[in-house]
Amino acid sequence: MNTTLDRLSPGETATVTALDVEGPQRRRLMDLGILPGTRIRADRSSPLGDPTAYLVRGSLLVLRRNHAGRIHVDRHQG
Repeated sequence: MNTTLDRLSPGETATVTALDVEGPQRRRLMDLGILPGTRIRADRSSPLGDPTAYLVRGSLLVLRRNHAGRIHVDRHQG
């Protein structure tokens, strides 16, 4: 099921399908390992829901909702 990263609940896993970002922000996300085909898991969120920590390639990354909303993912079933 296609959605954006900000819509994952803690514990859910997905595969990155596209980045809706250009320029230096896109490069930064790619340098952090967020590339199409990469598995990513929502790990935990702050008490107010922003930011959220994601597990990517063995590293824990923290993204604000406005950045996570521009990362398209395919949610894994089960």
